[in-house]
Amino acid sequence: MSDSALKDRIQTAVKEAMRSGDRSRLGVLRLITAAMKQHEVDQRTDLTDDDVTALLSKMVKQRHESIEQYRAANRDDLAKKEEYELTVLQEFLPQPLTDDEVGELIDQAIAESGAESIRDMGKVMGLLKPRLQGRADMGKASAQLKARLNG
Repeated sequence: MSDSALKDRIQTAVKEAMRSGDRSRLGVLRLITAAMKQHEVDQRTDLTDDDVTALLSKMVKQRHESIEQYRAANRDDLAKKEEYELTVLQEFLPQPLTDDEVGELIDQAIAESGAESIRDMGKVMGLLKPRLQGRADMGKASAQLKARLNG
């Protein structure tokens, strides 16, 4: 067993996809495992669940951007492929937070850091990032934080 239960779940899913003959799912899972191995080689370290979540979040963001570009270019065939990959990737991410839950975490981080103005935004984001990683859109959370610190 590795340090990451999430990594183990993905490797089990690869084996299941191989047994069931689900080639498209297996392809996506192999993309994930290749990205994990590349990260481990580059960083010379074993992945933790947080590392895997960050990696999956990055892959999800890439899929969203690709889907947008393919739709704009009227390439629905490619967009559908990316959407399928997106659904497989999201299976391994934690349950997304609601806007209210993100707001509560922002309020907690502001209170913990003692932030009073926009100048303290970096300090608050430092606390928020690990709590929101893979569970919320960091861009939206950043905008929400900025609005609270300005207002």
